[in-house]
Amino acid sequence: MKDELIKRLTTYAKMDTQSNEDSATIPTTKGQLELVDVLIREMKAIGLEDVEADENGYLMGTLPSNTDKDVPTIGFLAHLDTATDFTGKNVNPQIVENFDGGDITLNKKRGVVLSAQEFPELPSYKGHTLMTTDGTTLLGADNKAGIAEIMTAMNYLKQHPEIEHGRIRIAFTPDEEIGRGPHHFDVKRFDATYAYTVDGGPLGELQYESFNAAAAKVTFKGNSVHPGTAKNKMVNSGKLAAEFVRKFPEKEAPEHTEGYEGFYHLLSITGDVETTQVYYIIRDHDKDKFSERKNTVERFVKEMQETYGADNVVLEMKDQYYNMREKIEPVMEVVDIASQAMKNLDIEPIIEPIRGGTDGSQLSYMGLPTPNIFTGGENFHGKFEYISIDNMEKATKTIIEISKLFAGTEGQ
Repeated sequence: MKDELIKRLTTYAKMDTQSNEDSATIPTTKGQLELVDVLIREMKAIGLEDVEADENGYLMGTLPSNTDKDVPTIGFLAHLDTATDFTGKNVNPQIVENFDGGDITLNKKRGVVLSAQEFPELPSYKGHTLMTTDGTTLLGADNKAGIAEIMTAMNYLKQHPEIEHGRIRIAFTPDEEIGRGPHHFDVKRFDATYAYTVDGGPLGELQYESFNAAAAKVTFKGNSVHPGTAKNKMVNSGKLAAEFVRKFPEKEAPEHTEGYEGFYHLLSITGDVETTQVYYIIRDHDKDKFSERKNTVERFVKEMQETYGADNVVLEMKDQYYNMREKIEPVMEVVDIASQAMKNLDIEPIIEPIRGGTDGSQLSYMGLPTPNIFTGGENFHGKFEYISIDNMEKATKTIIEISKLFAGTEGQ
């Protein structure tokens, strides 16, 4: 199983599937469709049925039931795209066999070292087989590890018909990293009672709470004049942006928060004297606090408008997704079964809120309760990303065990 997982993840990781928030196409990048083509061939080779990608690149397939029991149809999902925070071009995965627990030199030439001092969880993987980056790109285990684990689990179940299971649906979706993953997902076509995104991090993660999320773009308009004759004429939009950023509480940022603490995250500032744009994401698990945070952004913008004019400070803000807890708590059996599956495999479930979101955040509000389970990865979205192949195998076995447990329960 390990060799299969390495082969699949290496193949997927080398494909550039980063999404692009500035694109209006669906999916937003061609590379995602190229991965869909690869997966279609692999799904058919495994022997899955109803393998079909729609016009938007949403790929689905079915592993038919092999039991006469009345078992609910369950689904497993992962996303095709990788994060936009760091480059995903020319990914060159590296394998570290029997990891010794110390620092890993990712790129000797550039002096890039995965340090146990900087990442204190690293020594806990001593003895594992790890896949890392070469220090110049992200790895893309978020979420290609999830794809590899789902595919490997389906292949295993297909090759072991003695394992009883109900009808299983799988799906791979585009553009999750920019919050659009489920926007065109056809829940009716997917036709599952429950689902799981395989999109978590370290071993044992089981999540059914996510942030409420919004994105805000503020455009500042200035007046560019030659600096030699700029007195009383120039308005520097970059300075307006800096003034706006200083309004936010310093400690309510990702680098100072954890657990259920929400934040404002400055994603980027781009521009020049004439025009500058500031991008923030707003996150909180609590619905009321989430609303307060959005109100705070609006208040800061209004203060700037009162000083510099409404036409010169323009806010665009939109909600991205909501805390899926509200939709999953009424059907907690979907969480309980995943928890029991992990326990059956001697994995301690870590039930904590996601400090982020998955496709499940939106899918749960679309009528498909979808908690999230681990992939085995660490340090997503950057050059220090790595994953334990040992824990990928455990994630694959968890998918198989969930399928077995559902087959042991008759019902809707």
